[in-house]
Amino acid sequence: MKIRAHAKINLALDVVRRREDGYHELDMVMTPIELHDLIYIDKIEKGIEITSNSYKVPTDERNIMYKVAKILIDRFHIDQGIKIHIYKHIPTQAGLAGGSADGAAVLKAMNWMFHLGLTFKELAEIGKEVGADIPFCVYERMAVVKGIGEKLDFINSDFDCYVMLVKPKKGVSTPKAFQSLDLENAIHPYIEEIKEGIITNDYEKVVNHLGNTLEKPSIKMVKQIEEIKQDLLELGFDGALMSGSGSCVFGLTQNKEIMDKSYNTLKNKYFYVRKSKIYKK
Repeated sequence: MKIRAHAKINLALDVVRRREDGYHELDMVMTPIELHDLIYIDKIEKGIEITSNSYKVPTDERNIMYKVAKILIDRFHIDQGIKIHIYKHIPTQAGLAGGSADGAAVLKAMNWMFHLGLTFKELAEIGKEVGADIPFCVYERMAVVKGIGEKLDFINSDFDCYVMLVKPKKGVSTPKAFQSLDLENAIHPYIEEIKEGIITNDYEKVVNHLGNTLEKPSIKMVKQIEEIKQDLLELGFDGALMSGSGSCVFGLTQNKEIMDKSYNTLKNKYFYVRKSKIYKK
């Protein structure tokens, strides 16, 4: 079977505090976007086989898809194996949840293929064991996300816009971004303002309150993030922000002409440039 694994962006990301277990308490507004990986999954006699169009994708037990598949096979005593081929379009170390999206897609696909009868809530609980973003990626719905990523408060809205994605060649290590974060002097975005703007379809309010606590420490590691933000704003985008821990930056606009003109300018300057939109099922 074939399944799409949609990327996400963080319209807001607030690192609230460091927890006693070493993780950080987060408060975020996340939305899926149309950019996606394409995954083909077939049953085989035994084992887990992974192939990819990208040499950057590990094909062994390090892969998130492998990890979630093994959990399902072991936990539900599945007597067959699976073969996965993935066409990667979501860049790695970008803050777009590419790996988590792939893991969530495999969970959903295997649930259908092997008639496990699991709800999205149950799939999200299993996914949480492997990656904090997997629960969000199971649902693929705009939400306020809290905790370490497991608490989801879905937002029903018609909010829509174009999303330009620009990533420098160098990625950002998520652990390093958190390690170098100075929480006392960090920027903390107003999550409720963004949520209200989305609910009331107030585009201007949303773009005026974009914010990411991890942006500053990530810029120290990858200077081009700041340069990309400035380029997007100068090209006419209404707001620009680094997604997740980076290094991908997104620009928001409701003007298709700005998207098309900017794409031609940016694609000749940066490592990865892609046009996308807010994803709606």
